[in-house]
Amino acid sequence: MSNLNDLRSLIRGHVSLAGDDGFDQARRPWNLAVEQPVRAVVEAADADDVAALVRYARDAGLTVSAQPSGHGATGDVDGVILLRTGRLDEVRVDPGARTARVGAGVAWGQVQAVAGPRGLTGLPGSSPVVSVAGYTLGGGLSWFGRRYGWAADSVTAFEVVDADGDRARVTADSDADLFWALRGGGGDFALVTAIEFDLHPAPALYGGRLLWSADRAAEVLEAYRAITATAPDELTVWFDLLQFPGSAPLVAVDVTYLGDAAEGRALLRPLDRIDALISDSRAAMPVAELGSITAEPTTPGPGMSRGELLTGLDDLAAKTLLSAPIDPLLSVQIRHLGGALARPSDSPHGPLSEPYALYLFGIPSTPEAATAIRARQRELVRSLAPAVSGRKPYTYLNPAETVADAFTPAALTRLREIKQRRDPRNVLRGNYPVGA
Repeated sequence: MSNLNDLRSLIRGHVSLAGDDGFDQARRPWNLAVEQPVRAVVEAADADDVAALVRYARDAGLTVSAQPSGHGATGDVDGVILLRTGRLDEVRVDPGARTARVGAGVAWGQVQAVAGPRGLTGLPGSSPVVSVAGYTLGGGLSWFGRRYGWAADSVTAFEVVDADGDRARVTADSDADLFWALRGGGGDFALVTAIEFDLHPAPALYGGRLLWSADRAAEVLEAYRAITATAPDELTVWFDLLQFPGSAPLVAVDVTYLGDAAEGRALLRPLDRIDALISDSRAAMPVAELGSITAEPTTPGPGMSRGELLTGLDDLAAKTLLSAPIDPLLSVQIRHLGGALARPSDSPHGPLSEPYALYLFGIPSTPEAATAIRARQRELVRSLAPAVSGRKPYTYLNPAETVADAFTPAALTRLREIKQRRDPRNVLRGNYPVGA
């Protein structure tokens, strides 16, 4: 087996090997409940470093897995060289053309900070610290997906290093198969070093969170169902059951509206009729502050998640959701989909015909807690079975699942054919490999 010390003479960035000071920190994923038994961690200085690493791995019979921020890690990296791309951090925005080019280490909050003051937005999710590259390679379910579709649908080009260590710029015209696979099929096909994508108009944004005690959950869910039944594409509303450690259970509604505050508030009027509101942060807001709505952690921690897609939210599903406390889960979230997400998409996942997504999250503080969280997730999904579609977005996968849970058989077959042609020696590995 190759002496990985050779990497130090090839890479201008930083190479960390087992036994080095800081190795354990370097290999740590975002989810601290996941172990990553990698052989080395390479922090690339630039795209040339990425190419040099791939050529080295190809010749040595090794595998490279890229993690810009460590989100989505599964632990399936035994013996792998982990690539960090944090130094590929350039952000370029062309306001006139409404386009952006960002390096593979750029997080969504950085994009929004540059695009927002120009009246533009990308298609980020709920967290500002998730990388553009990793999120987009998984399709990318955005706050603004109902208006503009998958984040991957807005991509116009990828700059990549292929499995032979060659650099290329990939577009729909230059390489249709690879372009298709990268727009939501994961990181199994090439290492992305930069992404070019369209930005979208956001001259005004209204958003925030409303919070009540859990005894109002039935009223809040009823209002949520009424609002989402007729919501315009510019409006996105999420329903949350919350159980923070040491606190009484709560119910929340998170919202964004791509329009002015008066219009947004009018669309949400059913929520204003519910008494005993604890807090309401809704206001006109800069797109750069989108992450403040759910205020998700911006530092790594342990977590266990399960996601599903729901074909509806009828009376039976609503009653099931509220039939028992969510403990030991921290949150049970329903996201409204539909709109542009349900329209044709030339991406591996294709359109999301399901109108809602379910996301279940808990913190496995002990092995016993992990067992209880997993059991509660299974119980909730089983009880909602009539409304569970059986597939899920790539970015909703957890370490116990595979790409077969995300893609149709036809899409998965095409992805596997592309993988076999482009990387028959498995030099590259995404978080969820497409190999059979």
